[in-house]
Amino acid sequence: MPVMIATILWACLKVMVGRMLDVPLQTVRMILVVKGKSFLAAVAGFLETFIWFVVVRDAIQTGVESVFVAIAYGLGFAFGTLIGGALAKKFIRGNMEVQVVTGKRDDEMVQKIREAGFGVSVVDVHESEYGCEKYMLFIEIEDIRLADLRRLVKSLDPDAFIVVHETKYVQNGYFLKK
Repeated sequence: MPVMIATILWACLKVMVGRMLDVPLQTVRMILVVKGKSFLAAVAGFLETFIWFVVVRDAIQTGVESVFVAIAYGLGFAFGTLIGGALAKKFIRGNMEVQVVTGKRDDEMVQKIREAGFGVSVVDVHESEYGCEKYMLFIEIEDIRLADLRRLVKSLDPDAFIVVHETKYVQNGYFLKK
């Protein structure tokens, strides 16, 4: 009986750790594909599939038909998803376009955003049934600076309307030098 329990535990551990390795690769691969980095995505895909195949093969070959292996598979997937999200956030950088519609035309607000190191393009927004003339600000930033920009805009205009888009490609423009 103790041998059977050890076999089940070993199978569960291998399955869970394997999924904790291959699922983050899956997450990173998908992000790389979206960002247009096909070669790196292919490498991640190869490693992901190889690990998954070894895990499944070992789980089947142990002969352990246990709900515990299924639970380990699910837990490995869940933890792998968390790990993949953390890795992607830390290592895969990108650009974002931020559109800010101000509550009014405010040259001082634009100047303070520029002084904070953000490049801003300004478009006049004409009066509508929703209020007076305003500015629409277009700001291209690195994704790691989004929280800083949002805090700054909120401090300058708490009612500003903010829309954020991921940017696939940027040519020229102003970016803060590090």
